[in-house]
Amino acid sequence: MRLTKNGLAAAALATGALAAVGWLRRTRPHVVRTMGGIALVYRTRDAAADSVRVLRTGGVYQSATYLGARRMEPVFAYYRAFERLFELRPSACRVLMIGGGGFAFPKLVAARHPGVRTDVVEIDPAVIRLARRWFFLDEAVSLARASGGDLRVICEDGRRFLEREVGPYDAVVLDAFLGERPVRSLATVEALRLVRRALAPDGVCLMNVVSRDGGSDLSFLRAEVATARTAFPHVEVALAADETHAAEDNYLLTASAAPLGLPDAIPYDDAFPTSPLLD
Repeated sequence: MRLTKNGLAAAALATGALAAVGWLRRTRPHVVRTMGGIALVYRTRDAAADSVRVLRTGGVYQSATYLGARRMEPVFAYYRAFERLFELRPSACRVLMIGGGGFAFPKLVAARHPGVRTDVVEIDPAVIRLARRWFFLDEAVSLARASGGDLRVICEDGRRFLEREVGPYDAVVLDAFLGERPVRSLATVEALRLVRRALAPDGVCLMNVVSRDGGSDLSFLRAEVATARTAFPHVEVALAADETHAAEDNYLLTASAAPLGLPDAIPYDDAFPTSPLLD
């Protein structure tokens, strides 16, 4: 039998459809309609064979949680990198996070940093509901309050929240994505000036910035460094890559009105930043 080009394409589609059906039967995902489209919540295993529940939207992982004893421990490296705010500001006790997802970083704060008050702004009520159902959010709230701190969930657009004169916070963590795309309204000069206004005088802003094209395209990182330097006098970048779970490289961008001093900050010269992002 001789296959034509159309026949080959049809065969490839059929093979892909069979593979998709097999994946659905194996994982049995929970399907949730969110503001960003259809989200899938399902169980898998990491490289060490630990059981992990993931949240996937737009074809990429948005968050994940271990199950069992490690359920308050972040799966992804960039969430663990956010904890470096306590290296930079050891006395931090008020934290704002914009972008909830599976609430991986707020859970870490609740479990490891007693007495800290964390406000998490998440725009999508469906995401908050799935975090309560499958990602141990309510348990984290109880942990935070038992330690003398708090974990407050605010269902609101992050930019609108910042436009109200909120704070002061010791740290603002930005991790708002729509699928694989960062939310632009939280990545501009105007947005970061609002972040600076919400911070205490020595407060720190931390951002998750992701590469493109398998790590070869750093254009967004370069633009975001330029953007942050417009709003803050001190801007440093460190690698927060996750070879196990991500096809792209994650970078931790930190910015403050006060000196930072990340020991592993990646040096860059004035030619690295490009044009700042504007509204």
